[in-house]
Amino acid sequence: MHATLFRQVRPFGGPVTDLVAVDGLLATGLPTGVSPAVVEGGGRIALPTLVDAHIHPDKTGWGEPWYSRRPAGSLPEYVAGDVDLYRRRRTPLAERAHRLLAHAVTRGTRAVRAHVDVAPVYGLAGVTGLREAAARLAGRLDVQSVAFPQHGVLRTPGVAELLTEAARERLVDAVGGIDPAGFDGGSADGREQLDLLFGLAERYGVLLDVHLHDRGATGLGPLRALAARTMAAGLQGRVTVSHAFCVPELAGAELDALAELLATAGIALTTVAPSAHQVLPFRELRARGVRVGLGSDGVRDSWSPYGNADMLHRAHLLGWTTDARTDRDLTDCLELAAHGGAELLGLPKADLAPGSPADFLLVDGECTPQVVVDLPARDLVVKAGRVVAEHGALVD
Repeated sequence: MHATLFRQVRPFGGPVTDLVAVDGLLATGLPTGVSPAVVEGGGRIALPTLVDAHIHPDKTGWGEPWYSRRPAGSLPEYVAGDVDLYRRRRTPLAERAHRLLAHAVTRGTRAVRAHVDVAPVYGLAGVTGLREAAARLAGRLDVQSVAFPQHGVLRTPGVAELLTEAARERLVDAVGGIDPAGFDGGSADGREQLDLLFGLAERYGVLLDVHLHDRGATGLGPLRALAARTMAAGLQGRVTVSHAFCVPELAGAELDALAELLATAGIALTTVAPSAHQVLPFRELRARGVRVGLGSDGVRDSWSPYGNADMLHRAHLLGWTTDARTDRDLTDCLELAAHGGAELLGLPKADLAPGSPADFLLVDGECTPQVVVDLPARDLVVKAGRVVAEHGALVD
């Protein structure tokens, strides 16, 4: 039995109390006869650690020499930039992915859904590199992996075979898709790409996570088709759509109808809060039963010099893009980063209640909304009752 007493902490900025972790879970008290390790909280705020529901660790240049990005205005141009950056990097992909994900842990992330590109130019290097990075972080970070066809499925010969291999050999937890009707050049409902993806899901039991950047009818057609096929295949709760930029364009009865369809189909959505007009209306969606997660997306990749894999900062950006002003609005942003992603990944809720995972972070601060705004340093990060990071560095 492993027990730790975290003394003098303030859950969610409330009154000072103690937290007791026993074998990875929070408990109401110490078992009789058990001598715990003791960690002094010093009156700091305890908050749940966070879940990054959408990140691309294979593309990152985090910690690498500066990369001067070329102008790009279309998805094919951005994809070409990915290849250029990949060929310029001398640090192995596994090392770059580990460096980024280790940094995420020190900022209070307990789990990620990580997308890695599969294409003939890379083979399965991203998949194997991510597995290596995840193994090194076992016990500190839960990693759910997605084989992602950034170069398209129909438009790039060989991608379908790589997705199939990754699923057949159980190298990933999920297979991805990308803009079936737009970028990939399929039918209006994206049936050609979806035939492959749902075939893999039914044959090999993998989850599905489809990037959908297309707007208007070009995005809504495949999104509605995804919902219909999910229900027909009995895959409710196993399909996610990332970005879904066509959804923020809707309002009123149209948004209500789509939300009801997605909730019935059990389809989850992820947003990365890229801008005020592209962020998902997460409050309305969640109120109607749609699971929504928050993610980092790319971090210092060929697409953008921005990003830091800090989910507290991402909650701050979510507040900024949605004009969060009240304490409730700001707390909603933190809760999406903590609980929305956990629900999407099928993880238990880390809400600091007895019986929940002993996964939390300690920060100096006044209250939860102020933490979201001011982004204090993560002094301590706890995973399953054990300190995994302190003052910005992993703990051995």
